[in-house]
Amino acid sequence: MAATTALTPGATPRRHVAVIPCRWGASRFPGKPLARLGEKPLLWHVHQRCLEAKRLDGAIVATDDERIEAACRQLGIECIHTGKHLTGTDRVAEVAERLPADAYINVQGDEPFISPTAIDAISEALECLPPGAFAVNAYTELVDVGAVLDHNVVKVVVSARGEALMFSRQPIPYPKGDRPKYLRQLGLYGFTGPALRRFLQLQQGPLERTEGVEMLRFVEHGHAVQMVPVLDDGVAVDTPEDLARAESLLAQHACLTAGATGRPVGP
Repeated sequence: MAATTALTPGATPRRHVAVIPCRWGASRFPGKPLARLGEKPLLWHVHQRCLEAKRLDGAIVATDDERIEAACRQLGIECIHTGKHLTGTDRVAEVAERLPADAYINVQGDEPFISPTAIDAISEALECLPPGAFAVNAYTELVDVGAVLDHNVVKVVVSARGEALMFSRQPIPYPKGDRPKYLRQLGLYGFTGPALRRFLQLQQGPLERTEGVEMLRFVEHGHAVQMVPVLDDGVAVDTPEDLARAESLLAQHACLTAGATGRPVGP
């Protein structure tokens, strides 16, 4: 098991830390963080990907659920018990108030195959934020038509300066005059502490409430979100059907690893 660090009062501030917000009551998949993928809960796989990143000073689960907290203790995963929040970023902001660090990277708890390289790319982008940017957000190109049409997949339109213009669960832009390139925003955000404090001060706007995409809170209030292109071909687990696809992908990874090493490899 990978080593984890413990929270200690007056601890030396960390550099960049991953925060994995987890809640029990997802409408499409209650109890999702503890759903089994291979031999381990979903959140364990996400935590492992964070530990594989090279630029982080630890990875922490943030939850308001005692069952998730108990599972983290059993697995040796650092965990902070938070209050109830509207979004994962609100939960990360509470962690930032209690755990000093230079920056915080929000890694969604339903991305078991998130690329550690993508996490590092967000960490690196945080060190060279353009003036006026309040957050960095990873994105990748969508090539699957089904994913373009899937409302669980959040699409983003990016400006010439690399800033987010709009996020939507609908396919944007509309292909009226040209064949567009569709981009998916990953649930991989990076913030400084002051940016998270600003996020807490802002009210949810009509676009965020309608779309259910928290990065719209910055966009609606005129704050720039810098988009960072990354390579990622993982499976986000939004539904039990997605979990079944993730099981198949995990089995493929195990077979590939076993073929490379000449011996079976477990999850």
